[in-house]
Amino acid sequence: MGEYITKYIPLHKLPIKLLALFMAFVTTVWGANWTLAQWGIVGIGFGLTAPAGVFFAGLAFTLRDFLHELGNKRWVIGAILLGAGLSFLLEDAQKFAIASGIAFLASEFADLLIYTPLRKRGWLKAVAASNVVGFTADSVLFLWLAFGSLAFLQGQLVGKGYMTIGAVALLWLVRRRL
Repeated sequence: MGEYITKYIPLHKLPIKLLALFMAFVTTVWGANWTLAQWGIVGIGFGLTAPAGVFFAGLAFTLRDFLHELGNKRWVIGAILLGAGLSFLLEDAQKFAIASGIAFLASEFADLLIYTPLRKRGWLKAVAASNVVGFTADSVLFLWLAFGSLAFLQGQLVGKGYMTIGAVALLWLVRRRL
């Protein structure tokens, strides 16, 4: 873990996989805020509703763990700050950008407490457990900061759960083939 942690590597010498993961994670943070600003609250099934960004946000937690694997927490924190910063530039998304930036950062620290020690027991266990802890912490904090309410909590958790299960299953299959 943290293979590329030296401080002064020129951008053109960074591995493409690390840069791609970084940009994918930034995109999920930005995408969560953009979709919420565009579509507001959406149905996610089972009669539940959630902010539209729930699907991007759900994917972000698995990407974050991969970014930890290849980079380190500085890369993750940088991606969160860049994604939230870009989101702040969106029309009608400033409140969401601030709330998501704070929530992603807080859930990052919760994720670190779970992912890092569990990683020694296996990647799949670490990703699954840290994602559940991370997306729960993120959901509670984001909803409270963005809406002053936890009214959409159940929908948030189910929506992020969909994405986590799908992402982990897909990545597990890919890892088995490599």
